[in-house]
Amino acid sequence: MGLNKIQFASDNYSGICPQAVQSMIEANRDFSLAYGEDSYTQKVCDLFRKIFETDCEIFFVFNGTAANALALASLCQSYHSIICHETAHIETNECGAPEFASNGSKILLAKGQNGKLDAGEVEKIITRRSDIHYPKPKVISLTQATELGTVYTPGELQAIRDVACKYDLKLHMDGARFANALVFLNLTPAELTWKAGIDVLCLGGVKNGLAVGEAVVFFNKDQARDFAYRCKQAGQLASKMRYLSTPWLGLLGHDVWKKNAAHANKMARYLKTELDKINGVKIKFPVEANAVFADMPDSVVSGLRAAGWRFYNFIGVGGARLMCSWATTKQSIDFFLKDVKKHLD
Repeated sequence: MGLNKIQFASDNYSGICPQAVQSMIEANRDFSLAYGEDSYTQKVCDLFRKIFETDCEIFFVFNGTAANALALASLCQSYHSIICHETAHIETNECGAPEFASNGSKILLAKGQNGKLDAGEVEKIITRRSDIHYPKPKVISLTQATELGTVYTPGELQAIRDVACKYDLKLHMDGARFANALVFLNLTPAELTWKAGIDVLCLGGVKNGLAVGEAVVFFNKDQARDFAYRCKQAGQLASKMRYLSTPWLGLLGHDVWKKNAAHANKMARYLKTELDKINGVKIKFPVEANAVFADMPDSVVSGLRAAGWRFYNFIGVGGARLMCSWATTKQSIDFFLKDVKKHLD
């Protein structure tokens, strides 16, 4: 089986959803102002404000690493620290970009079950030291949904918010798979962000059906005052901005982003249910978003790879990570399951 088949290594493998393509085609009909001054980008930003029910500030960058790194840098000084889960993407998969963008803000790692920060562990880190020789905690970074495919409940968010308020820390949310968490919890975007105390959200679009581009949403506009300069300096200011912003119209309009995420979550639940029926396969974490982590014998893993299946086993704490997307089909999952069973025989 070749790479033209639907794969499970990443939801980044999927193509562009039709609605995003159509929006880009419409934005390509004529000349338009550059650097975000076009009417398309304004329309998208107004839609974001409507969806999040607040007067937020929105910026568009090319990828999630830039979104996280620049957003965190805007909340920190070089002598500050950022607290995140030990499996968080900003720690494990961004090549030191947050530290680089912030001129040295240190990332401090906290533990917590199933990829989620534990509020008590976060408070221990905050209070561990307060002397001038130690980087001062300034930001708590949450990943929603987490790197292990789990989702913070409102109660868990509230506990972390209480700690943040107690010590005057800011809250950053890495929302590369925010839509998947949103539909799982059946909450509004406002309830899962600024109403939960989130200061800035890095909202993922690529994993949900865009070709390129993430949105950085500041719910406190004062914190975004010079963010445009950060984007420019980091090479993240698109000249033809409408091609970065307009696809969001197709994604957000008519709740396409929620429908895409709901489908991905549904496919992950189906995959998990069917894997549970196979002796020799063990599901490692609750399947709440669009990720399934499975322990399989080494012979099965090597056999699947030899058959052309792609998946990661270094993300999180081991096991094969199987990602579903807006484009994943039940048929592709059945093909995969057939090969799993074949290599267990």
